[in-house]
Amino acid sequence: MKRRHLLQNFAALAGAGSLPAFADSTRILLGQSAPFSGPARELGEQFKDGAMLVFDQVNQRGGVNGRRIELRSLDDGYEPERCAANTRRLIEDGVTALFGYVGTPTTLAAVPLLTAAKVPLVAPFTGAEALRTPFNRHLFHIRASYNDEAAEIVKQLMSVGIKRVAVFLQNDSYGQSGLAGVTAALKQHNLAPVSQGTVERNSVDVSGALSSIMAGQPECVVQIAAYKSCAAFIRASRKAGFLGNFYNLSFVGAQALAAELGKDARGVVVSQVVPFPFSGLTPVAGEYIQRCKAANKELGYTGMEGFIAAKTMVEGLRRAGNNPTPDSVISGLEAQNELNLGGFYINFSSQRHTGSRYVDMTILTEDGKVRR
Repeated sequence: MKRRHLLQNFAALAGAGSLPAFADSTRILLGQSAPFSGPARELGEQFKDGAMLVFDQVNQRGGVNGRRIELRSLDDGYEPERCAANTRRLIEDGVTALFGYVGTPTTLAAVPLLTAAKVPLVAPFTGAEALRTPFNRHLFHIRASYNDEAAEIVKQLMSVGIKRVAVFLQNDSYGQSGLAGVTAALKQHNLAPVSQGTVERNSVDVSGALSSIMAGQPECVVQIAAYKSCAAFIRASRKAGFLGNFYNLSFVGAQALAAELGKDARGVVVSQVVPFPFSGLTPVAGEYIQRCKAANKELGYTGMEGFIAAKTMVEGLRRAGNNPTPDSVISGLEAQNELNLGGFYINFSSQRHTGSRYVDMTILTEDGKVRR
């Protein structure tokens, strides 16, 4: 009778949500806060679509160590306050890990909460240095930093003799992080931005930024903002007669920017932090393409990043043991030294939580394609 009473109490607590999710022997609960509405929604949607290609297949094959992966995704509209509220809710729900947050300001708002709760966040869709320095045991990055991307962009500019560089940036922590990377890269060549202009997050009012930037007579503009803002600035610049080039960090979302610009996308450059997803040049790209076709999903860089992030997450869960907890997931991820995901390598350790420094350059075409 005592045993039956204990089991009944356990079931009642579980039904009321009083037990942590990792006490559930049938599933592993992951939590995500990302934009599924608003001007940055395509980034959240595409990242999640790519990740679910992996999670769904793993679940179809019996899960990880017999447990199904459940990804609970909440919409934050790319707003920090909503992301913080989502994070509190997910932690209260008892997630084993957080996964695939999108954006610098939103992720920064979540960090104090997840750190206090000692819950890891894996694969945030941001390259901000503020999330990498100082080292945080609970943050795992699969992508190169914005500093790495900015250095590659400036390297390309120097190779073609462009020296007058302006910066169009979002007026928040993302924009400032990217600006710092561009400024540091230019400084290596005894240069500095000739002008800069800002746009508010989730806004397309670029008139002030256009005036400020064009006053510096730039040869090119490096853009550090979400895709709708960047598209609005490109259109306004062309209308004003600017004939220079535009360079974007990977966060912009190459497909989202191309779709937003239409024919105006021609010649816009975007740095990338995962392999080319439109042909099987690497085994991981070939696998991604195959999964997309089977699930009738559109190919893209953001989806590819979600795909790689999910594969990294699954491997961390496998190494976390039969009863994964937030702490054992951290240990499982830190054991991924020279993890080969099919031509894309992840290198974690107890002192290194930035898994990759891979950067590639692509260019958009007027028919909405992305070319290397």
